Amino acid sequence: MKHLIPFLNRRPTVAVIRLAGMIGAGPRAPLSDETIGPVIDKAFARGKPVAVALVINSPGGSPVQSSLIAARIRRLAEEKKIPVHAFVEDVAASGGYWLAVAADDIWVDASSVLGSIGVISAGFGANEFLTRQGIERRIYTAGKSKSTLDPFMPEKPEDVTRLKGILEEIHAAFITHVKSRRGARLGDNPDLFTGEFWLGARSVELGLADGIGHMLPKLKELYGDKVQLARYGRKRGFFPRFGAAIAEDALSAVEERASFARFGL
Repeated sequence: MKHLIPFLNRRPTVAVIRLAGMIGAGPRAPLSDETIGPVIDKAFARGKPVAVALVINSPGGSPVQSSLIAARIRRLAEEKKIPVHAFVEDVAASGGYWLAVAADDIWVDASSVLGSIGVISAGFGANEFLTRQGIERRIYTAGKSKSTLDPFMPEKPEDVTRLKGILEEIHAAFITHVKSRRGARLGDNPDLFTGEFWLGARSVELGLADGIGHMLPKLKELYGDKVQLARYGRKRGFFPRFGAAIAEDALSAVEERASFARFGL
């Protein structure tokens, strides 16, 4: 009889979305709005979930893609009136934390790393190497700023000043996002927005997270022992990729490994 009346004794379902890896642009990035957006849409729409859980393990990446993904989560949560819970695994830092604060609450492991609320731009300067090798750099522009921060030319103070101004604006947007989502829960620690990061228990004390808690026990506490999980994540292609794609993936893997290593992971 129960199979004829699907709503009879129906178990509550929580949609679980895994957000793992570096945040970047395009279809090859581990996390981008293009790749994870359809997954998020499906998680909120399918099966009338009582809640959505975000499982986060990301050291960050693109601020724009972080903003797009977080905005999509908030838009769907508000449209469908579905609560969102974030569960941090190893790290939710920088853009990874941007994603975490899209949730209504954040739960961490005692050894999770959270924070790094800052913005970074890194590169290399190869102009002296070219000079030693007897290589002459030739560049022609229409527009005086088209060669700003060219890595093969000596660094110009005015270029650095402009870059720092841009980074400050992005940082301000990041801070505004965190404050708007965490509100009065945030502490008044002066290091909160300096790019510093902390482990789980300390992040709770600072108001960056709401408590120590793992996903299944916490969801059972919130929605009962009969809660069931519907997992959603990005699917990788079946066929192997060759040539330049392999080299690109290898470089991305090195960059991602270096980003995790910044947090001792």
